[in-house]
Amino acid sequence: MARLENKVAIVTGAAQGMGAATARLFAKEGAKVVLCDILEEAGQQTAAEIGGDAVFMKLDVRDEAEWDKVVTDTVARFGKLDILVNNAAVVHFSAIEDMPAADVERVLSINVIGTMMGAKHAARVMTQAGKGVIVNISSVDGLRGCNGLTAYTASKWAVRGLSKSLAYELGARGIRVCTIHPGGVNTMMGNPAGLTGDALNKDYTMVPLQRIGEPEEIANATLFVASDDASYISGAEIAVDGGWSAGYYQPVLPGAPKGMNA
Repeated sequence: MARLENKVAIVTGAAQGMGAATARLFAKEGAKVVLCDILEEAGQQTAAEIGGDAVFMKLDVRDEAEWDKVVTDTVARFGKLDILVNNAAVVHFSAIEDMPAADVERVLSINVIGTMMGAKHAARVMTQAGKGVIVNISSVDGLRGCNGLTAYTASKWAVRGLSKSLAYELGARGIRVCTIHPGGVNTMMGNPAGLTGDALNKDYTMVPLQRIGEPEEIANATLFVASDDASYISGAEIAVDGGWSAGYYQPVLPGAPKGMNA
């Protein structure tokens, strides 16, 4: 039996990248999948490629009315909602002294408020069913800090924190909530130049596995958390980052990759 047989899932940011990989895998594992994104053409194309019961619904995660409609329409179409994957996000690079408040507000509105509104509207139908799973995609930068990514890092720490609070608030209702923390991933966000092979991985010598991750690898972890195989896991944070968050290399000590500069 497929791991998500008879399940209904909403995946945000599903037009491309990790969201699309997650939607494809969920459908392969038996789920009816609602792909949500602001990129209508790409989202519709991805849903068409998946086929079966996969459908696209336009969603700006910042808009609570749109969230209400997507969740309501999903239940009307499929009868229930078992899984929500809050994957939609933006990244923003800037030194703190060059960052206007508007940029911070945009990052937080998509990455944090969007996630919270998704959880809010999913929870109302999952509560009625007495079960459900919410998987919030944070980041390796939700486990540590990084220069030039202050707004993004703050947003991903917020996703991590709100998920732990939601695990407590919703757990007694039968709803599990966890975070996935991807490291560098070979998507438009993680590899905008479209590099391949050694040219791509040369900047990942600080990662124990010495390479960038692939979207399907993040999707596999999300599948596990969303499935009944993880039935006693909630409030957990799962790093899918090639070991990046485990620590750091000290080049002058034994065990560092060859060629690292001290």
